[in-house]
Amino acid sequence: MKKFIAVIALVTASTYSFAQDVDRLIQQPEVERIIKTLSADDMQGRATFTPGIEKAAKFIENEFKTIGLTPLEGASGFRQSFSMVKSTPVSTSVSINDVAVPADHIATFSATPINWQGTGAEIAQVTANMDLQNDFRKFLGGDKARLVIVDPKFETFFKRLSAFAMRGNTTAKDAPVQAPVVFVLGSFDDVKSYKVKYDVQNAEMPLFNVAGMLPGKSKAKEYVIFSGHYDHLGIIKPMDGDSIANGADDDATGTTAVITLAKYFKRLNNNERTLIFVAFTAEEIGGYGSQYFSKHVSADQTVAMFNIEMIGKASKFGENSAFITGFERSDFGPILQKNLEGTAFKFYPDPYPQQQLFYRSDNATLARLGVPAHSISTDQIDTDKLYHSVKDEFSSLDVSNIVATIKAIALSSRTIVSGQDTPTRVAKLER
Repeated sequence: MKKFIAVIALVTASTYSFAQDVDRLIQQPEVERIIKTLSADDMQGRATFTPGIEKAAKFIENEFKTIGLTPLEGASGFRQSFSMVKSTPVSTSVSINDVAVPADHIATFSATPINWQGTGAEIAQVTANMDLQNDFRKFLGGDKARLVIVDPKFETFFKRLSAFAMRGNTTAKDAPVQAPVVFVLGSFDDVKSYKVKYDVQNAEMPLFNVAGMLPGKSKAKEYVIFSGHYDHLGIIKPMDGDSIANGADDDATGTTAVITLAKYFKRLNNNERTLIFVAFTAEEIGGYGSQYFSKHVSADQTVAMFNIEMIGKASKFGENSAFITGFERSDFGPILQKNLEGTAFKFYPDPYPQQQLFYRSDNATLARLGVPAHSISTDQIDTDKLYHSVKDEFSSLDVSNIVATIKAIALSSRTIVSGQDTPTRVAKLER
């Protein structure tokens, strides 16, 4: 019993010591400064391929340089640059049974022009008993051209889908051309004839993640990744005179956490494993930044990934809490919680399994390769009315919640950073 009490006392003292470091090195004014900068109007919502995201990238680069991070192996700077082909719709017209379909009832996904005159596409239906929000991607990416008729029940989501399509499509330069898919909202029980005319403009465009690292000491070939995405939607449909989707919570909070953690671990200077800090681009248009990054880091050498996504408000579990996607897929969560013993903070399993969040964020590509790559969030996604709106501004955030969550990540990751704990791998290619 005396030995047991002594061990508990040692663990408690150790946690207390680390907590003192966290409280001293992670402070609210600095967190506020970073979020305010990234979510300011002059960043124009940080949309991919815009001057706003260029400005955000320069800011993050400067933060990494000031902190004293080093570029990734083989890189000369903090930008991880690549290019994609952006397809921008020029014009679209659809008629079914000789009746013209309103423009806002059409969502076209194609990198090539379309000229269907009664033939050329397979007809598919999204009926009222289906789930368009979760199922629409199943119609994309195949080898069959499709005209998909969507039940009017889905009008609310379809408006988002149509707006998403109008922003255009982005693909890798060497990716195979996907068959075109056209979604049409309306009641058409018997499609006897159809005409679709679509024109598109393609251009090669630059993209860039911003990444730096702290080389490890005794386990330099083992990587721990801290990530978030710094892109957002940019300029969208005005609401109350405001058209800038600032993306304060989504995901300036996550990017702020990455920068803050980089500074924290640099000042501690005791990481045995190599730590990689990366702000991903193009999450909002398909996760292309994290996909590119995952091809240039060894999955077998990556022992864990902390992807931080929307920590701007208290979770459904209350203050001092966050959830971890894919909690049941590895012992990543239990390790983090063990390191928080003696504190008020607690990590929970993802309370929104129906949203399939584990494979919907920037952790997904490495997770499919077997890495215990998980996203940490506090977003109440089922009730968040500010998500992807112009109202997602700094003034809507609970900064104390953000600071508490960043401190919890810093504290809970310490045995993974030190090499003491190695989370179990997740099943490769699991879907």
